[in-house]
Amino acid sequence: MPLIKGGGKAAKDSPKDAGPAAHLAALKSTDADARWSAARALAGQASAVPALAEALTSETAPRVREAIMTALMRVGDEASVKAMLPCLRADDAGVRGAAIEALQSMPDAVAPFLQFLFGDSDSDVRLLATELARNMPEAEATRLLCALIENESHPNVCAAAIDVLTEVGTRDAIPALEKCAERFATTPFLPFAAKMAIARISGTEA
Repeated sequence: MPLIKGGGKAAKDSPKDAGPAAHLAALKSTDADARWSAARALAGQASAVPALAEALTSETAPRVREAIMTALMRVGDEASVKAMLPCLRADDAGVRGAAIEALQSMPDAVAPFLQFLFGDSDSDVRLLATELARNMPEAEATRLLCALIENESHPNVCAAAIDVLTEVGTRDAIPALEKCAERFATTPFLPFAAKMAIARISGTEA
């Protein structure tokens, strides 16, 4: 699901040559095309992040929501991350997926939030947060994910972290993977996943 989309009719409420104030006002328009055009016009403007964040909380049109996330992504600062994090709790899988895709493109801005997310009381949030480590530097991703699986009690969260480690983990992950496999010895899929991750990381996979 690409976040940056083209097309759509021009919106009368937010013409391309309108100023920032007009675009900010158009974010509250009843016309979805106007809101979409406004979000695209405000992309990358740090001063618009509060308005974009507010709009994101109530937006129901997928195309407009994606445009808002893209606008926030192009700013890429701490405030932009904070605006999108609540989407990880959305009931709609499409909203969660779009937020993950946008946040993955901002690894430096997201990094300070990962430890907090990994400590969330909701296991679904912790599971989704593992995906945010995929685009981080390997050493940092390894450190954060290993810290997670060393204390994580939910097997599905550990499995998600192991999946990411299989792709980006360094050899420093091997001890944590071995301990995780031991802790979940009675959960067959986890020791197997850990074994595959270790083989991949160490270069001994068949």
